[in-house]
Amino acid sequence: MGLNVENLAARRGDDLLFSQISFELKPGEALVLTGANGSGKSTLLRVVAGLLRPEAGHVSFVGAADGEARPAGEVSHYLGHRNAMKPELSVDENLSFWQDFLGDSDGGKGLSILEAAEEVGLGGITHLPFGYLSAGQQRRFALAKLLVAYRPIWILDEPTAALDAAADRMFARLVSGHLAAGGIVLAATHQPLGLDGVKELRMKGFAGTVQDIAA
Repeated sequence: MGLNVENLAARRGDDLLFSQISFELKPGEALVLTGANGSGKSTLLRVVAGLLRPEAGHVSFVGAADGEARPAGEVSHYLGHRNAMKPELSVDENLSFWQDFLGDSDGGKGLSILEAAEEVGLGGITHLPFGYLSAGQQRRFALAKLLVAYRPIWILDEPTAALDAAADRMFARLVSGHLAAGGIVLAATHQPLGLDGVKELRMKGFAGTVQDIAA
């Protein structure tokens, strides 16, 4: 049960960016990808999320409800460098869209928009246009998207970009809560995420291999 990644490989143009990446994350576990720019962190996240086709390998998720393997992207939230919100729409309209579009996966239920806004410390301003907000506020509401529809896997690419120290602590609390509830987190970052007991995979890029996963 959990997220299974077996012998993944991916190319950037004609070059092999990485190969033979395998790991397993069980409920309540997190893996942080580290490494220099261009080492393949974002590419690996997109492959796991089903947004890019791998050169080789397989990604699957086995849930507790039925025990059947399925593509991990079907049960994942993916938060990339961009917030995936329309600036001319209100925060409420943006989050309502994602709530309806994604729906809840088996095994959990998302929060209401008001509850999610309170969780990211911005209750009371969901009526404002998303584009009116500061970069930090926009990123907080992008994190709220993770809360309004339940997905057991969170795939996060530089999730704390544009966040201040207080928001960093808020993010760590959200992720810790997700893990405590049996969720799985796969994240790429250049800076500490404030999480204890996570595994680390150091990407090397264009070498075809990576260093061993460290707890």
